[in-house]
Amino acid sequence: MLNRKNKLFVMKFISLFSVIRGYNIPIIILAQYLSAIFILAKDKPALETLLDVNLFFIVLASSITIASGYIINSFYDSKKDLINRPRKSLLDRLVSQKTKLTVYFTLNFLAAFLGLLVSWRAALFFSVYIFLIWFYSHKVKRFAIIGNLMSTLMTILPFFAIFLMYYKDIEHTSSYIVIFSHATFLFLLLWIRELIKDLENIVGDFSTNYQTIPVVYGEKVSKYLITVLSILTVIPVYILIELDDVGYMDIYFYCCFIVLIFCLIYLWKSTSKEQYLNLHNAIKILIVAGVFCIVLIEPSVLIHGKRLLLSATVFSFNS
Repeated sequence: MLNRKNKLFVMKFISLFSVIRGYNIPIIILAQYLSAIFILAKDKPALETLLDVNLFFIVLASSITIASGYIINSFYDSKKDLINRPRKSLLDRLVSQKTKLTVYFTLNFLAAFLGLLVSWRAALFFSVYIFLIWFYSHKVKRFAIIGNLMSTLMTILPFFAIFLMYYKDIEHTSSYIVIFSHATFLFLLLWIRELIKDLENIVGDFSTNYQTIPVVYGEKVSKYLITVLSILTVIPVYILIELDDVGYMDIYFYCCFIVLIFCLIYLWKSTSKEQYLNLHNAIKILIVAGVFCIVLIEPSVLIHGKRLLLSATVFSFNS
């Protein structure tokens, strides 16, 4: 049985895990590796990409930066979260603000150092990224439209870090268009999620003077914008299917459209926080499913990769 001191330590650890949203970090790591293997460096052997030390440092630095971003976001949103997410907010408050800031600065230093191990450009990228996250949390997120756009941009920037590693190996213009189309589709889904989240949190945003789109322009305008963004997702998907061989991932895109149609019907009937939360979770599931479905672009990579790892293990055992 744990004594009181150990129980408190465990609770504070869980609290810090909640603050940095540790459950999101593995998804981000997986998304970056799969994007590198199946989209950005698909002409390279998958195992070579997987074992790339520089890629590992970039992915680790991205994860650490995002974790620190959640901390500073929680720091500035403490009053709003107490209204919008009272239970989570009470858990997050088990760790003092001083401890959160100490962890925040430590993580930022570590991320910049990991970037420096790759190159000075990577170190500069993560330094700028860290500043932008702070600037967004401190100032920008309180303003309509630009707050949503910057939040979405902050989410997608780690994939730009991976792109910078491999852009020199991209020879054809069509490859840039394909990569941009993948990024655009993800950007639109993330923006839709941000708008739904604002609808979900409208009471807390209004009470703390956050000038989000639902607060400034109303719920109806937000719903129109979500509808337009959902329709726009057709464009990058059409480009991907026409210009590139997305393998079986087209199944994901078609399923995505079906889910978005049902979400739009549900959206226009929604009026309560619980209903917006259901929509938020549905879009989040779509995004996470999209991460796992990247392997559908070339499923044989997994089979060959498994065989290669097994043969390497047998060779090592025999020697």
